[in-house]
Amino acid sequence: MYKRTNLKANKLYLLLFSLLLANQILAQQKIGLVLSGGGATGLSHIGVLKALEENGIPIDYITGTSSGALVGSLYASGFSPEEIESIVTSQEFYLMATGETEPNQHFLLREEEQHSGIISLSFSKDSILKRSLPTNLISSAYLDFEMMKGLGTVSASRSKNFDSLFVPFRCVASDIVKKQSVIFKNGDLNAAVRASMTYPFYFNSIRIDDVLLFDGGLYNNFPSDIMCNEFNPDFIIGSNVSNNAPPPEEDDVIGQLLNMMVTHSNFSISCENGFIISPKSNVTSFDFESVQEAIDDGYNTTMASMDSLQALIANRREKQVVENRRSKFKTDIVPLFVSDVSTTSKAKNVKFVTKSLMNKNTRLSSDEIEKRYFRTYSSSQINFLYPTLELKNDSSYTMNVQVRKARDFTLHLGGHLSSRPVNTAYFGISYQTMGNINTKTKLESYFGKFYGSTKASITLDLPAVYPISTQAYFTRNRWDYFRSFATFFEDVKPSFLVQNEIYAGLKISQPIGNNITHSIDGRGFQLSNSYYQTEDFTNSDTSDITNFSGGAVSWTLTQNSLNRKQFASSGHYFRFRARYVFGNEYSLSGSTAITPYELRQEHQWLNLSADYQSFIIDKPHFHLGIQAKLVFNSQTLFANYTASVLSMTEFSLVPDAKTYFLPEYRSPQFLGGGINSIFTIKKKIDLRIDAFLYQPLIEVSENPDGSLILSQPQNGETFMGSASAIYHSFIGPVRLTFNYFPKQLNPFAVQFSIGYVLFNERAIR
Repeated sequence: MYKRTNLKANKLYLLLFSLLLANQILAQQKIGLVLSGGGATGLSHIGVLKALEENGIPIDYITGTSSGALVGSLYASGFSPEEIESIVTSQEFYLMATGETEPNQHFLLREEEQHSGIISLSFSKDSILKRSLPTNLISSAYLDFEMMKGLGTVSASRSKNFDSLFVPFRCVASDIVKKQSVIFKNGDLNAAVRASMTYPFYFNSIRIDDVLLFDGGLYNNFPSDIMCNEFNPDFIIGSNVSNNAPPPEEDDVIGQLLNMMVTHSNFSISCENGFIISPKSNVTSFDFESVQEAIDDGYNTTMASMDSLQALIANRREKQVVENRRSKFKTDIVPLFVSDVSTTSKAKNVKFVTKSLMNKNTRLSSDEIEKRYFRTYSSSQINFLYPTLELKNDSSYTMNVQVRKARDFTLHLGGHLSSRPVNTAYFGISYQTMGNINTKTKLESYFGKFYGSTKASITLDLPAVYPISTQAYFTRNRWDYFRSFATFFEDVKPSFLVQNEIYAGLKISQPIGNNITHSIDGRGFQLSNSYYQTEDFTNSDTSDITNFSGGAVSWTLTQNSLNRKQFASSGHYFRFRARYVFGNEYSLSGSTAITPYELRQEHQWLNLSADYQSFIIDKPHFHLGIQAKLVFNSQTLFANYTASVLSMTEFSLVPDAKTYFLPEYRSPQFLGGGINSIFTIKKKIDLRIDAFLYQPLIEVSENPDGSLILSQPQNGETFMGSASAIYHSFIGPVRLTFNYFPKQLNPFAVQFSIGYVLFNERAIR
């Protein structure tokens, strides 16, 4: 009896021991998470992470491709799902994903002077066709720098071993030469992930160990096999938002190219135990405006599968335990301070980059190195920079920068096509070099009946913490006005006013912060104006002529963070200019003058002007700006009314006003301003209303005998308005515009235009 009872007890103990052992085995169950590629759709993985962590599902290993690599690397670097969600739903991330930058990351000193160019093609001396086509649609400058800050510091602090991250991690990129996947388990984490998400022709490709790498999804868009081979977990959770391209049709060129380029991936779990979550979303690969929707779709799909998932995974990990471990992991990350810079490049001399980024014996904070990084990147001689980090013994970093030099030549084509006879074509070509000093030589020209111009310039850019730009230039402008608001289908009267300008000079510029520059400019000029002093003239009449030659010295302070070079909808602009002008006038009357004259006289004056524009409301679908111009001019009067106003600064905040001769908006001293109201219907479609009041402070008046006086304004105030529907296309703004100039015989003018209403700078106005 005793033996039988003892035997039963032993069986019971054995059963309890087996259950405890099974429990312990389940408690030690290792879980791997596999994240597919998928662009913006792949950001639904963040919602999957949120749901798993909220429900205590442990994540012990992560593998990812493309956007899955980005999400997975952030989690593996100690960012919580909520932190990752905050990052990717921010305006900053949207700018990164679409190739834009923050206003304070623009470097005004090195931005190209505004022109009507629309299309730019770059080529080298040794190859025109092979190296003229662009290899990327958008710039990754902002994204690359932020990934260096967020991921580069983590991997450098953890000896660049991906097994030492908060969660052991692997990602995959594609070697298109060997036609095979490349698996990253160590090295620079930001570079590995950047290679994994380099979608062909969207982002610039990067080199790692001298291998040119592209998106991992080309050959493996769901790296469950890598999870099995590298980590061999007990259970795999897969999050997949992608699929293989369908077989192409005979007339489907894109589908054919896609199938030639991309190897079909296996979207199943390669190991024995696993569970696949397939978030369903209407968000497309490049729809970075709908990131929150993608995250919510991932979360909701995972929560709908949570009961099934929990039945397969007994192990639980409390969220607070994960948070405590995450906080401890982050304390070991060394903050970003850069004390050294090194460069790698196929170009012979890239000292400009190192001199721009680093002084001797300096230690730069994250903000300071960011400022210098974007200043350097703004140089037109640089095509691409890619930064990685190396941790030094003194707890500072060396920033290693891959430098890709821009091509030698750049061709710009563009212009302005209008239903009015003010059409112009634009052509520009530049040649640039990079070394200890960057140089840029440029020739550009405008062609058209209304406006023609030729400009030649050479610019020297000296690298330093406070760089200096020196430009020598020569410009010739010609303006041919007609007394007509005609369209293509109306007759145009003969020219009534022709202006010719020739000037040459030297300008020295220096930055005051990234968005502010100041410059000193000295130039010599020769102006020649031919005009009639009446609207009633014939081809047999002779015009009056006024020539003015001399010199001008100016100082200009400019701040500019507008989002477009014309028809802006956000940002700020301010320019103050003080210019001293001196010279000699020679005027000769024509047949339409009231009294014959021949006059020679000297002039000198000071011109102070201020331009201001600021968008005080900048919402996704509505923008409200304030725009104003103030001019103080001590200018003396020329031989007649027309000659005098021709030399004065014009009020032309409506761009099309520059294509008319409107004397009612010219006076020695004036103040004008108003509002810009923009309704953004879609991302690139604006409905725009600009309305301005013009108030002369002193105006030029003409007596019946033709003599002139400067007087206080007598009913000189007037308005100027414009209403436009604008599509900001890849060939420039396409718009239908209604302009209003109330003192004209026909105050309303309608026109359809494509391109920019931009011209070379005037000589003295």
